[in-house]
Amino acid sequence: MYEEEAAELAEYAARLEELRKCLNVDAANAKIEQLERQMAEPGFWDDPDKAQKIVQQLKNQKSLVEAPDALQSELEDARVLVELGEAEADDSLREEIEELERDLSRRLDALELTSLFMDPRDTKPALVNIHPGAGGTESCDWASMLYRMIVRYCERQEFDVELADYIPGDEAGLKSATLRVEGPFAYGKLKSEEGVHRLVRISPFDANSRRHTSFAAIEVVPEIEDEVDIEVKDDELKMDVFRSSGPGGQKVNKTSSAVRLTHLPTGIVVACQIERSQHRNRATALQMLKAKLYDIEMKKKEEEAMAHRDDQQDVAWGSQIRSYVLHPYQMVKDHRTDLQIGNVDGVLDGDLDALVAAYLKWNLQRQKSN
Repeated sequence: MYEEEAAELAEYAARLEELRKCLNVDAANAKIEQLERQMAEPGFWDDPDKAQKIVQQLKNQKSLVEAPDALQSELEDARVLVELGEAEADDSLREEIEELERDLSRRLDALELTSLFMDPRDTKPALVNIHPGAGGTESCDWASMLYRMIVRYCERQEFDVELADYIPGDEAGLKSATLRVEGPFAYGKLKSEEGVHRLVRISPFDANSRRHTSFAAIEVVPEIEDEVDIEVKDDELKMDVFRSSGPGGQKVNKTSSAVRLTHLPTGIVVACQIERSQHRNRATALQMLKAKLYDIEMKKKEEEAMAHRDDQQDVAWGSQIRSYVLHPYQMVKDHRTDLQIGNVDGVLDGDLDALVAAYLKWNLQRQKSN
């Protein structure tokens, strides 16, 4: 009577067992115990910033364990219903069982996505920088659309987002924006967006309503731990201070507390205007700079740095990772995975789940083949 439902639950059970192995749930439980011991130590909250980072690590590890455990419990509930329906020859439970199976399928898909996060840095907070490329005002406007897309995606994922820096465009859009994003697998999910993004549309800035192509770049790096030692000498830094500003041009702070650091040997520029204190903004900007320098070194070790940085510097035709076409047809195409999505508005509103999943699978396959 319920043979089909029972077979489907058996398939889900096998998938869940495999996922528990891939996610190394036992190791996650050990890490949880270690972090909880740290939190129980006297003086844990003496350094609030460090304490918050440990709390976030604990939250990330618990999310790894809680999801498989919750699925196991739901799977058992569905099995009980199937057995009850079989024993009593009761067909009225079929709708409830099917509802449970749909929910199990959806949550297993999400958990399988989590299992693709193989890089230890995937669990880290992410620093996301968005800036326009070739195309003037058009590209500044496109950069602001990407900024909104990333923020909306983060909202959907329930990530915590801080605006570290924002420079509005001269006529429209933005010249640069930097976000700090924290949440379970923040870097792991957002790294799929790193690269050049191309937009084709009828320009709202062209009186003749001609079609224009615009480019903007997104850079994503993982935040580094305090114990990672990256040396940055004072004589290698140029510091500028300026007044804070936010999206739309509103003033965030009336004093010149925002800080911009230029790393002279590499030309890397970072800025921070989160805090009212110039000193704290400088410290945060320096941490962002160290994260970028560490990211470069890691990518060099992976023999990918040169190609990656070349792509980032040439924000123009031929270097894009993804194209968004609004005219003459509507389509989003990721050039790495060949995934095509017809709902452009949905993607620009932050519905990136399919693109993120396709990228993670593509990236894992690429690593296996190298």
